Amino acid sequence: MAARPSVLFAVSDLHVSHRDNRPVLDTIRPEGPEDWLLVAGDVAETIEDVEWALRQLRDRFAQVVWVPGNHELWSPRDRADVPRGEDRYLALVEMCRSLGVLTPEDDYPVWRGAGGPVTVAPLFLLYDYTWRPEGTSTPEEALAYAHKTGVVCSDEFLLDPSPYLSRQAWCAARVASTAARLAACDPDLSTVLVNHYPLVREPTRILHYPEFAQWCGTEHTADWHRRFRAAAVVYGHLHIPRVTVHDGVRFHEVSLGYPREWRARPAPPVLPHRIL
Repeated sequence: MAARPSVLFAVSDLHVSHRDNRPVLDTIRPEGPEDWLLVAGDVAETIEDVEWALRQLRDRFAQVVWVPGNHELWSPRDRADVPRGEDRYLALVEMCRSLGVLTPEDDYPVWRGAGGPVTVAPLFLLYDYTWRPEGTSTPEEALAYAHKTGVVCSDEFLLDPSPYLSRQAWCAARVASTAARLAACDPDLSTVLVNHYPLVREPTRILHYPEFAQWCGTEHTADWHRRFRAAAVVYGHLHIPRVTVHDGVRFHEVSLGYPREWRARPAPPVLPHRIL
């Protein structure tokens, strides 16, 4: 009997620090022994919880690919014993490598299932406040507007950018280095781009609080799905699972979200999402 072809699945925003999300993790399983799983960030806030979740997923799937969300990068100000900023990110990378989970710091793998082969590119890009509210023209104005409305991302208090001077500077460095890596990929292969944040602003237009978009991405990736031959883009962060199409490319928002969010939907979450 012919071997069953591999499937490329994805999920994000598992937030397993919420007790009621932990049973959902047990439902995330492959259909066959060669299936891959893309994890687009926000697994949890502590390195220990991220490791607990990724270890289970790695035991089930042939390959797991992880990118960081903002929650993994949080470092409480009153905890001097936890790594911060880039050191925290690199600690997460080393933990993933100990599990056999691929990260944005590893060579991009090629998935060869039906619909492939494609280069799977895990990205870590952050945001730079360029998706500003209407009527604001600088990051300072955008942040002031958010504070006025009371809609301020917790990153402002918990996401330390050190050794960079700002989250914008860290984002700029990541965008530049990642673009160079993507440009060097095999030009004969399409890509699946995996990032915690959407690469284009359009998916944020339906946010109930549009000022939150400034913490959701950067204008510098607006053409990456075309420029880097994307067959699909995978992201999370918005907690609005759906598929949209931009320039003929499918963008998959694959989040679970918080219990209060997924319980309010008409049907229980069905995870993981099939990408290819």
